[in-house]
Amino acid sequence: MMNSFSSNCGFFPDEVVLRILARLPIKSLFRMKCVCKVWYQLISDKYFMKLYNEVSVKNPMVLVEITDPSSESRPSLILVDNLRGVSEFSLDFIKDRVKIRASCNGLLCCSSIPDKGVYYVCNPMTKEYRLLPKTRERPVTRFYPDGEATIVGLACNMLTQKYNVVLAGYHRSFGHRPERTFICMVFDSESNKWKKFVTLQDDHFTHMNRNQVVFTNGTLHWLTASCSCVLALDFDSETWRKIHLPNQMACRGGNRIYLLEYDERLSIVQISDVWMSIWVMEDYEREEWCMVDRVSLRCISGMVPGVFPISQSDRYVFLATHRQVLVYQRKSRVWMEMYSVKNAATLPLWFSAHAFRSTIVSCQ
Repeated sequence: MMNSFSSNCGFFPDEVVLRILARLPIKSLFRMKCVCKVWYQLISDKYFMKLYNEVSVKNPMVLVEITDPSSESRPSLILVDNLRGVSEFSLDFIKDRVKIRASCNGLLCCSSIPDKGVYYVCNPMTKEYRLLPKTRERPVTRFYPDGEATIVGLACNMLTQKYNVVLAGYHRSFGHRPERTFICMVFDSESNKWKKFVTLQDDHFTHMNRNQVVFTNGTLHWLTASCSCVLALDFDSETWRKIHLPNQMACRGGNRIYLLEYDERLSIVQISDVWMSIWVMEDYEREEWCMVDRVSLRCISGMVPGVFPISQSDRYVFLATHRQVLVYQRKSRVWMEMYSVKNAATLPLWFSAHAFRSTIVSCQ
């Protein structure tokens, strides 16, 4: 615990002051650092940063990248927060045109649009960014298709503040069809180096499966295109593991399955014509699932064919449609529209929506 600040903060005990500050937006915190030395020390203290991140991870948000088809300018970014509403911000502090490829615990992994193979990790709240060194992957073993990684993942450990970036895809020699050989490149933020390992995989991924990646239990998870299993990458053993879906889950036609996080646990959301069922992994090693909620979709029946869950907590679920971001409040069972796109965006909102949290994590 830090030194006492009671004499400078009025009648509130230190811990109360800390917990109040831990609920402010990061921009407000940075402004308060300039008030006096006491406030600067308070907000810069490691204990406070840990507390702030613990509070923030319980408030998942949605980050939406919106591209204007009539302009070549950078995509605009919309942050949808259940507590504070909608706000705009940009990645202009990165001196490049980039697109978001993955999000984890307040950090973003972005790839350069004009330069293939150039990746950044940034914290858009603190406006820090880091240009990753290029991998030494030879062109003769390029990824399929288009030389880009099939799946991109970002794993940020909140305790150690270490992160990993994963680029994985199928090997294809020039002039040949792609093989089962699955190349995986892992960047380590501490060593500032890439590591490569190769396995054999038969699983495929759609664009949406590739965008939905969940980091929990020290492992990155992707849902396969067939929705038959979850493919998990363990960093310690450098192995891929297949995790089975709940046995009770109905896999009949018309049901759609999505991979999300729920209170730092793996979660499966299943959507049918009239129901949204939410499963959570109760025992990771035994692969034991438990259904935690079953939500009627009759209130949004016209939107169901195009609705896509993005992030969730024990209090609400964020979903995106072609042009809207919705929130479902679990306690009151009320649906609300949080944002609606005004221009003719080139892609549906769910295609470029990412789960996000506002945290004080350095990418340097």
